[in-house]
Amino acid sequence: MSTVFSADGTAIGFDAWGDGPPLIMIDGATAYRAMSPIAAQVGALLRDDFRTYAYDRRGRGESGDTPPYSVQREIEDVVALIDEAGEPAFVCGFSSGAVLALDAAAAGLPIRRLALFEPPFVVDDSRPPRPADYVERLDAAVAAGRPGDAVELFMTGAVGMPAEVLAGLRESPFWPALEAVAPTIAYDGRIMGDTMSGQPLPADRWAAVTVPTLVMYGRGTEPWLIAAARALAGLLPTASLQAVEGAQHNVEADVLAPALRQFDAAGQATRH
Repeated sequence: MSTVFSADGTAIGFDAWGDGPPLIMIDGATAYRAMSPIAAQVGALLRDDFRTYAYDRRGRGESGDTPPYSVQREIEDVVALIDEAGEPAFVCGFSSGAVLALDAAAAGLPIRRLALFEPPFVVDDSRPPRPADYVERLDAAVAAGRPGDAVELFMTGAVGMPAEVLAGLRESPFWPALEAVAPTIAYDGRIMGDTMSGQPLPADRWAAVTVPTLVMYGRGTEPWLIAAARALAGLLPTASLQAVEGAQHNVEADVLAPALRQFDAAGQATRH
């Protein structure tokens, strides 16, 4: 593991694979390197094409945290990684990590391309909206020493998991790891803002994003996530939309890696 330090002094742990232009992978809510292997797998598959960076977002895994939280601090974490890489980066974000990637690009970071997998917007009535007091309830549960309640709210209110499935998850070996990162779930809630309300996406939030952007969704995923991907692709003038093999908000590395390689190669061909 290697470490960079964000603007507020927070240590951010990362791994990197391969040689070439930087590709930075941004996980979604609750995920980090020890729990989610996809970034490492992509890095191994693309080691001849990119230097792939996988990092633990603040408050998770081997990264530190510095209160109070703000989305700007997470953007500064991405700045630290790009500075470490030494040149503009290709950034790939998953779920709410895709929204963080969008915010980073809108903030003017040296990002040359974006790939976004299933940003979890709720833009219509194909599923219930996230509860209006979601972030406040997450903060209250964590403050009261009830991390499991925060995880349960995330799974039901944001992910949309049925209660009967959640009961089984509480008994799974993964549950303690989810409770350990429960304080960070509200971070992603703040990143998502009001984009899970069932209303159209804000027209101005990412107006400054002008880099080529690939928006992806899995062919077998939930209909609301397909609607979200289509809405974002329709909002960004530089975006293209691609369906890939995948279901249930997941994609395999051997599907994602060639899609990223092809997207970047298309941009190089256009430049030449």
